[in-house]
Amino acid sequence: MNTLLTARNMLFIVDGLKMTLYISVISIFLSTLFGTVLGVLRSLTGGIFKMLAALYIEVVRNIPNLLWIYVIFIVFKLKSVEAGVVSFTIFTSAAMGEIVRGGLNSVGKGQWEAARSQGFNSFQILLYVILPQALRNMIPAFVSQFVTVIKDTSFLWSVVAIQELTGKVTILMGRYYKVGQVFLLYGILASIYFIINFAISHFSRRLQRKWTY
Repeated sequence: MNTLLTARNMLFIVDGLKMTLYISVISIFLSTLFGTVLGVLRSLTGGIFKMLAALYIEVVRNIPNLLWIYVIFIVFKLKSVEAGVVSFTIFTSAAMGEIVRGGLNSVGKGQWEAARSQGFNSFQILLYVILPQALRNMIPAFVSQFVTVIKDTSFLWSVVAIQELTGKVTILMGRYYKVGQVFLLYGILASIYFIINFAISHFSRRLQRKWTY
């Protein structure tokens, strides 16, 4: 048991954690940008743009992320990490778009009318009046989606052999296969995921309380 908990093995796991966070952070950042655009188009525009945004959101959300990983990796022949980032961005953008749409719709129409009466144009109203209010309502759903992205990166090891956190631990299980060692490795893996996601959730709750106040 003690042989497992060496500095070398811990650094091996940390390298996997770095890859998990690397893919997660980039995917979350890009998904938030694209999702915001999709949500605005679906909620506040009409015609072809609204239809295209709605079509993208509904199609992508109703196809499993695992399938998107396969498609991006095999069809477009991207490298493993690139395929992981692209597939997670495509899938998560659709979820973010729906979250943004719900957040924008939660702000009363009177806010638009009041802002227009003050001389704001549509873009200024969206940027300075509507989005700040909608964001408070979107925080819980945003955080839930962020946590989902971090956890779902574990798919990448089995699909495209990226040595992220779960992949590194799985490799160690090939060397340390006794029952106690396997349980210890699973415990370490679960603890890391829990600590990261609990920290994100705790920070979001504090932020939401502060903004609500």
